[in-house]
Amino acid sequence: MSEEKQTPYRVLARKYRPQNFDDLYGQDALVRTLKNAIESGRIAQAYMLTGIRGTGKTTTARIIAKALNYKGADGNAGPTTGPTDDCDLCKAIAEDRHPDVMEMDAASRTGVDDIREILDGVRYAPTSARYKVYIIDEVHMLSKAAFNALLKTLEEPPEHVIFIFATTEIRKVPVTVLSRCQRFDLRRIDAQTLARLYKDVAAKENVQVEDEALALIARAADGSARDGMSLLDQAIALGGETITAAQVQDMLGLADRMLVLDILEAALKGDCPKALDLAADLYKKGADPSVLINDMLDFTHLLTRTRAVPQMKDGQGAVAQETLDRLADLSGKLSMPTLGRAWQILLKGLGEVNHAPNPQAAAEMVIIRLAYAADLPDPGELLKKLKDQPAGSAAAAPAAAASPAAAERAPEPVAMAAAGGGGVQAVAAAPQIAAQAVSAHELCSIADIENVLSASGNMVLASEVYQYVHLVKLQPGKLEIRPEEQARPELASELRRVLSEITDTRWMVSVSGLPGAPTLAEQQEQLEATRIAAAKQNPVVCQVLEIFPDAAVKVRTNS
Repeated sequence: MSEEKQTPYRVLARKYRPQNFDDLYGQDALVRTLKNAIESGRIAQAYMLTGIRGTGKTTTARIIAKALNYKGADGNAGPTTGPTDDCDLCKAIAEDRHPDVMEMDAASRTGVDDIREILDGVRYAPTSARYKVYIIDEVHMLSKAAFNALLKTLEEPPEHVIFIFATTEIRKVPVTVLSRCQRFDLRRIDAQTLARLYKDVAAKENVQVEDEALALIARAADGSARDGMSLLDQAIALGGETITAAQVQDMLGLADRMLVLDILEAALKGDCPKALDLAADLYKKGADPSVLINDMLDFTHLLTRTRAVPQMKDGQGAVAQETLDRLADLSGKLSMPTLGRAWQILLKGLGEVNHAPNPQAAAEMVIIRLAYAADLPDPGELLKKLKDQPAGSAAAAPAAAASPAAAERAPEPVAMAAAGGGGVQAVAAAPQIAAQAVSAHELCSIADIENVLSASGNMVLASEVYQYVHLVKLQPGKLEIRPEEQARPELASELRRVLSEITDTRWMVSVSGLPGAPTLAEQQEQLEATRIAAAKQNPVVCQVLEIFPDAAVKVRTNS
């Protein structure tokens, strides 16, 4: 009884590797350009293929090598852009056993000696092929010396030599090399195209796969055909001849991600106990706290993007349709400021979790912070409430206190007993006094004096009067003050001289030891304190201060 010969299993990514340009999925621009170049005979001396992993860089390099060396079944055909199955030479190239098509992995052979071996063989004609093709994968891994050694040959190679480079890190390739190559960027393959590809492969394997399962695999592939093929291979091993979306969700760990969304939703709704319980259950199942916060960040991004642009809800990422529908519904209930605040909390919390001695405790602190932040009012809504309050309500108190009419109705500042006169000198802000034609009788308060000094251009002296001068007594042509200790000794004499010039009247300015009235700066502080006290009586402001205990109320002055 003879033993049945068993064929070694080949993974789907290798079994269904494209063999010609028509088999390449998602690279229409590349295929069109290369076909036109080959059909018109405009063959480049070097090609640079770049793109993310699994988009077909090495596969495209082999297809180019076969297309250029195609000789047909009779050995007399020229280069082609169609199928090459009837060419023995092309079969040898596809199986990586033709001596004229050499592949080198630059990740393991990075030195100048490895490049020297290539350069030594460049001058010899191909043995049986039309072109000698050198395919160098991950070319960005070559050393600087290796690149320099390659430059001259790359610029003027023999007519029978073609270089094809492939890399995922195009920025690491020297410009001197790029300028000698035709560059082709292999684009990330969209999920719909990948789903069609995997459906064709599943049909060839006689496997029934639900459309939702194919969509999940395509989104999880993230633009890489090879990554999706590996996932499809794994799904077939898991489900056999019938693959359901639920099986793919379990395989990709999307069921756990649904729990993550439950945690995020509970936190955004302010349900802290539920969020913490779900996080604890997920931790018991082996979830990494850092991965939990990272997944919450991903969902927050999806929610924000869906909220901003609803038609983009079918975005990238391995997300089930049920989850997408749930995200669309949840995003409509959340405001953009709330989502932006959640993003900032989670982003800061991710760094805390990564550096915390107890990552799970740090993750719980982030969730608690997120849950309590859900109850915070929107700053924009608070401002709108303040503006929309009727003028007669308590909410208008801050605005009324800051208005000129309120200043007129405000109580007079504290009056001080004037020395010698026995009367009471009222200290109040007076209207601006023009610089010209000012008489001594018009100056009735220290505020009048400060105003007339400012109007006449004596800004430094006016500032000193505002900050340091306590008015004791004021009569036409006679001023008695008590300066602060910080004031200049010559302040009184300079004030006498300037007032005499402005009013055309001889002034006597003397320094007294009596306390005098508060300075203008102190009066302003008292007025601001009164306004702040009035503002704090506002119910909306009280609510803000209760929520933000470290906040401070400030008075905005209108100049």
